[in-house]
Amino acid sequence: MGRRHAAAIHSDPETALVALVDADGGARSESLASEHGVPLYCHVLEMIERQRPDGVIVATPTGTHVEVGIDCIKAGLPSLVEKPIADTVEGALVLADLAEQSGVPVLVGHHRRHNPITQRARALIRAGEIGELNAIAAIWFVHKPDSYFDVLWRRKKGAGPILTNLIHDIDSLRYIAGELECVSGMVSSERRSFEVEDTAVGLLKFKSGALGTIAASDASVSPWAWDLSSGEVTSYVFPQSHQDCYRLTGSAGALAIPSLRIWRSRGDDGWREPLVQERIPVEKGDPYEAQLTHFVAVIRGLEQPVCGPRDAARTLEATLAIARSAELQRPVYLVA
Repeated sequence: MGRRHAAAIHSDPETALVALVDADGGARSESLASEHGVPLYCHVLEMIERQRPDGVIVATPTGTHVEVGIDCIKAGLPSLVEKPIADTVEGALVLADLAEQSGVPVLVGHHRRHNPITQRARALIRAGEIGELNAIAAIWFVHKPDSYFDVLWRRKKGAGPILTNLIHDIDSLRYIAGELECVSGMVSSERRSFEVEDTAVGLLKFKSGALGTIAASDASVSPWAWDLSSGEVTSYVFPQSHQDCYRLTGSAGALAIPSLRIWRSRGDDGWREPLVQERIPVEKGDPYEAQLTHFVAVIRGLEQPVCGPRDAARTLEATLAIARSAELQRPVYLVA
C-alpha cells in the first residue's frame, strides 16, 4: 500500500513525496526511496523533525497504526491511516479520542468510499430511490493461490478474509446503508485446514431495521467480489467480471452494485407485473487518487475526513464481531 500511495502522490500535481519511513529498512524500501529521489528514515519522529511534511500517510503494519498515528497527532500533522485503523477496537478509540481532543485531523483509508460507484449508491439509498431499505446480500468470493500462503503469517488468525477483505465490504455497507446494530457470524477453515478461516458468513442487523447477509471466502472460484466486479483500480491485474456483488432491496425497488441497476414495479401488485429496469450512469474514477485529493483538502482545512477514526472504529468493531460471534456462538451487539 505504501508503494500504491507513493505512485498516487507522484501523479498528482498538488502533492510531492518528501520522505519514506520504514523501521525495518531493507532493499525494497531503499529501492522505492531511490526511485522517488527521497530520503529513507527508520522512525517517523526522525522524519518529522528533519522534513516537517504537511501530512503523513501511515501504511505500516496494522499493529503499529495507533503508535505511529499518535506520533503524528502529537506533532500536529494530519495523517491518512490505512485500514484497518488498528488491530483492536480499544486502540482505535484511543486514536479517535486523541484526534478529537487535539483537533488534528485523521483520515482512515477506507478508499472505496471515494469510488464514484459507492458514492452514487449511497446517494440513491438516501434519496429513497428504492424506498425503505429491507434487506441486503453481499458476497466476496475469490480463490487465492497456494503461493499466497507461503508467507507464514497469512496462515494465522487475523490474517484471513474477515479482517483483510471483508472489512472493506462492511465499511461500504455502513457507508451506503447506515449503521449496524448487531452481527452474527460463522467461520470455517475446512478447505485449507490452516489456523486462519478460509470462509466466513455474517448476519447483519442495521439500526434502520434492515437485515443483511455477508459472505466471504478466499478458497472459492467466482466472479462475485468487489475487486473483480467493479474494475475500480485499473493498475490491478484482476480482470473485471462485470458481475454484481451487492444487492439491496427496498419497499419501492431494488439496487444492484456495482452495476447501479435499479428495478422498480409498475404498480402496487409488483410481483405479478414486469419490473422496469434502469441503469444509473456514473463516471469511473480511481478511488486512491480521489482519496489523496480529499486528504489534501483535509490538510488545508477545506474538508472534514470522510472517514474519521471513530467512524473507522465502528467498521473495525463490526468486522471483528463476525469472528467473535462465531467463537461465542451468539449475536454480538455493537457499542463503539
